[in-house]
Amino acid sequence: MKITSKELRNKWLSFYKERGHVDCGAVSLIGDGSTGVMFNVAGMQPLMPYLLGEKHPMGTRLCNVQGCMRTVDIEEVGDESHFTFFEMMGNWSLGDYFKKEKTKWTVDFLTKEIGLDINKLCTTVFAGNEYVEKDTEIVQYLLDAGIKKENIFFLKENWWDLPGTVNTPCGPDNEWFYPLNDTPCSPTCNATCECGRWVEIGNDVYMQYLKKEDGSVELLKNKNVDTGFGFERSLIYINGLTDGYKTDLFVDVIEHIEKSTALTYGENKEQTKSMRIIADHIRTSVMLIGDRNGILPSNVGAGYILRRILRRAVRYANKINLNVCELANVAKIFIEKVYNEAYPLLVEKEEYILTEINKEIDKFSKALELGTKEFEKVINGIERKNQFMKQSNPDYIEEKTINGKSAFRLFDTFGFPIEMTIEMAEERGFNVDKSGFDEAFKAHQELARTSSAGSFKGGLADGSEETVRLHTACHMLLAALRKKFGTHIEQKGSNITSERLRFDFNFDRKLTDEEVVEIEQLVNDEIKKCTPVERLEMSFKQAKEQGGYGVHKADENETVSVYKIGDFDFQICGGPHAKNTSELKNFKISKQEAVSAGVRRIKAIINF
Repeated sequence: MKITSKELRNKWLSFYKERGHVDCGAVSLIGDGSTGVMFNVAGMQPLMPYLLGEKHPMGTRLCNVQGCMRTVDIEEVGDESHFTFFEMMGNWSLGDYFKKEKTKWTVDFLTKEIGLDINKLCTTVFAGNEYVEKDTEIVQYLLDAGIKKENIFFLKENWWDLPGTVNTPCGPDNEWFYPLNDTPCSPTCNATCECGRWVEIGNDVYMQYLKKEDGSVELLKNKNVDTGFGFERSLIYINGLTDGYKTDLFVDVIEHIEKSTALTYGENKEQTKSMRIIADHIRTSVMLIGDRNGILPSNVGAGYILRRILRRAVRYANKINLNVCELANVAKIFIEKVYNEAYPLLVEKEEYILTEINKEIDKFSKALELGTKEFEKVINGIERKNQFMKQSNPDYIEEKTINGKSAFRLFDTFGFPIEMTIEMAEERGFNVDKSGFDEAFKAHQELARTSSAGSFKGGLADGSEETVRLHTACHMLLAALRKKFGTHIEQKGSNITSERLRFDFNFDRKLTDEEVVEIEQLVNDEIKKCTPVERLEMSFKQAKEQGGYGVHKADENETVSVYKIGDFDFQICGGPHAKNTSELKNFKISKQEAVSAGVRRIKAIINF
């Protein structure tokens, strides 16, 4: 039997509606904080209050197809069956029917509606623990529904609760398994085997207990049923596949990537892994940005997860020479073709979603090449040290750890999430000093806090991202003026808001139109180079000896901050600044005027 994703969605909802259920719809992917988790990680999570006894406005029998998000095993994405965003087909009884009815309906749906072979269908049931006895009641219901006795297995692991929470519903469950193929690994190969032939497609949880802080349980007032069947995994089985990325949820996206790279999916293991990661991560990004409570990439909380996922997609696009501009086209396929009916809000928000994806891709892709080069420098430095030490001491144990300071620089200067650095290191057989990174990050936060308390020195109106970038543009403007007219050019004043910069300098005439264009070009050429903006600390004397300049005055031995922009600028300043010139996008002089005898003023803007 061949079933498309849209057909499967409709079959599930229709089946349970015919049995008195109401489609309660999907809720936001973003956690509301009530259960202590960042995202909705299970279809039942939004129904928590009702499983605990509150009356649901839609009744006691509910069903839906709910989007979920999990990142605990993000490193596994790239194989045939792992996804960060996925959907769960769910149905619930809130104190209504229980094990007998649910067992029959599950078997009927799997065998009669979507065509799985009842003779191959296996289930595992709860073997008991110190708090709850073995679930023998369910066995007769399974036999009555047509499940073979030899296909029923007792396991202690068949107990469901929501990880990381307390005072939430829990209970024994039936997990349902189906073989990927008809070739057992041994005569005893069954659903409990770890050979990879058997994969769980869903489970029925009988929530009749409340999970307490000490691990014990107490009976709930109502006996509830919570069913969750993996939408993607069900599509795999129904269509006789072993690869989730060959279902119609991904096939158009994979074809697009193939055409854009001239590669063939499945031909090369690493290239195929990259294609899967790109497809999964862009789908997840679309869902998170297009959600009713949509988020944007940032350096904290859920926004950091989104940023990490998008930047990981950019990295793997580069691995297979996929132009990063094509990532937005991948997003369009998901919005316009795959989920246009199930998630109409995505279509409404399409322009917004694509704009935000492109912003993040553009922000990171320019720095990725430079950051990767820096990463290689770090690795090569460690390897050179190892080689040198081995020559003098054959018993020397090779160093295989990137220190926290280097990892933080990749994060702070090039925008590499620490998880990306760890992943890249592992690919090369190295580790990362995560605790050292955390210490460097904490020190950076403290410095930023202290800087903010200093009322934003240097003519900044505030500490916003826009103003900070315009401050960097001020430095680059002065550097360009000095390159054009000589090092006698000095700053005579500045004022920076979130919209524009105003910069005063010593000059005795109006700049010609040609000179204005040349100054703009000098700045924009450096922006296009994606040059890191580095903050260095040294004595005032050392800074001056190395060519540092600026309005800052200090004693010779006083420690000062110097901001270095490649070979373009080396200026003494208290900050703050952009991390990379690419953040400035484009520099444009909007106006010039006289301030007083021998002093000119330039007003300029940048595109964010």
